[in-house]
Amino acid sequence: MAGGGLAPAKAGGVEFEAKITPIVILSCIMAATGGLMFGYDVGVSGGVTSMPDFLEKFFPEVYGKTQDPKLNSNYCKYDNQNLQMFTSSLYLAGLVATFFASWTTRNLGRKPTMLIAGFFFLVGVVINAAAQDLAMLIIGRVLLGCGVGFANQAVPLFLSEIAPTRIRGGLNILFQLNVTIGILFANLVNYGTAKIKGGWGWRLSLGLAGFPALLLTAGALLVLETPNSLIERGRLDEGKTVLRKIRGTDNIEPEFLELVEASRVAKEVKHPFRNLLKRRNWPQLAITIALQIFQQFTGINAIMFYAPVLFDTVGFGSDAALYSAVIIGAVNVLSTCVSIYSVDKVGRRMLLLEAGVQMFFSQVVIAIILGIKVKDDSNDLHRGFAVLVVLMVCTFVSAFAWSWGPLGWLIPSETFPLETRSAGQSVTVCVNLIFTFVMAQSFLSMLCTLKFGIFLFFSSWVFIMSIFVVFLLPETKNIPIEEMTERVWKKHWFWKRFMDDNEEVAATGANGDHSPKKGHSNGLDPASQL
Repeated sequence: MAGGGLAPAKAGGVEFEAKITPIVILSCIMAATGGLMFGYDVGVSGGVTSMPDFLEKFFPEVYGKTQDPKLNSNYCKYDNQNLQMFTSSLYLAGLVATFFASWTTRNLGRKPTMLIAGFFFLVGVVINAAAQDLAMLIIGRVLLGCGVGFANQAVPLFLSEIAPTRIRGGLNILFQLNVTIGILFANLVNYGTAKIKGGWGWRLSLGLAGFPALLLTAGALLVLETPNSLIERGRLDEGKTVLRKIRGTDNIEPEFLELVEASRVAKEVKHPFRNLLKRRNWPQLAITIALQIFQQFTGINAIMFYAPVLFDTVGFGSDAALYSAVIIGAVNVLSTCVSIYSVDKVGRRMLLLEAGVQMFFSQVVIAIILGIKVKDDSNDLHRGFAVLVVLMVCTFVSAFAWSWGPLGWLIPSETFPLETRSAGQSVTVCVNLIFTFVMAQSFLSMLCTLKFGIFLFFSSWVFIMSIFVVFLLPETKNIPIEEMTERVWKKHWFWKRFMDDNEEVAATGANGDHSPKKGHSNGLDPASQL
């Protein structure tokens, strides 16, 4: 059928015995602090770029615009390429770091990669907090971006490999939950430091990023390496010991043998990126790329990066703008909790479609209010309309937080077959960071050009992506990862035309004479991502 085309299927796959052990929960919580650091970096940049002392020191041109009473252009006063580079340099550095992180996660392990991320975060924080000029500020952001690249590669992979199947979706979303908590923490810090007299409040905002950086580093030291990584690197006895600890049972032999076999099969694939371009992998590749592009073109990161600047632009005033950003951050956290509870119950498609309606409506309402009430030279937005703008932004953020935010990462992690899963995760991270960079670097210029129309621009993209979900995104809820091809792609009204069994047989013969194995429902294999 058009709405995903997934016919009902019998439950299948091997269900391994696994308890939800304290060590698994603790390890996931500690590892997910990588998301806390990422979220703090996203949230703090918008706050400090609305602080006059920060602008005066590093961006005097922008500071002059904000203080010039003759400048009748609220929408354009923050339009500055250097200011946008301060925000976007983090994501460009993260993109480059991802390629190195892909190698370290496979050859050194998930735990060392998280430690490397923590090191980059700590050094970047110190340089940012001590910055004396723009170059030093950008260098610090670049190092933080390297941390983001390593953390985004290793942490979701770690969570996926250590989680039991029945709570895989919820534990994966822990990473996104920590991102939202990091944004809220940054907004609270910015709200407090903006009141500090003496011109050093922004240093405290940037320096307090050391707290989540220390948490990630300490967490990486304390957690266990995943059994998948140990087995992949030939440390079979250690892998079995860790598997017994995290599953809370001695009956781990079936899952252990499955992991060993998965490792053997994965090693026979010599060119995973080349395999990724084969026709039978086009559906997964297309959906992964589309989801990452769509996630950014909802406009969420533009709002999160620049929420204080945006509210200041429409007439809230600096203090009220930061206060509104704190409210939005809290809504973001609470709504992500909704996703953790519902993603394995109502399914991925339902959350995405409901959120599409909610985001489209809220953005159109915001555009209408700003278009009618906020002129380019207006100084204030009526209190009632200001409250309505904040309410609509919160409506938008809540919808994103239980849909496109976490599911933009979760769905790609569930769809790629074993032999291309590692390459698929690299594509996911790279495309996401490319378009995050594009949005961060262009948003203030777009705001200057489109004014209130920027929300109509984003709402049109929300409409397009909702149509995409209706017709082209199948449901993956409660389907073992290794059974996706048979139970999802070969039964989808559109994507089944790409599932060529003859090509699959030929490819299997080329990589070695082995038959496809039954999937293990955990999706726990050395190449699994997210």
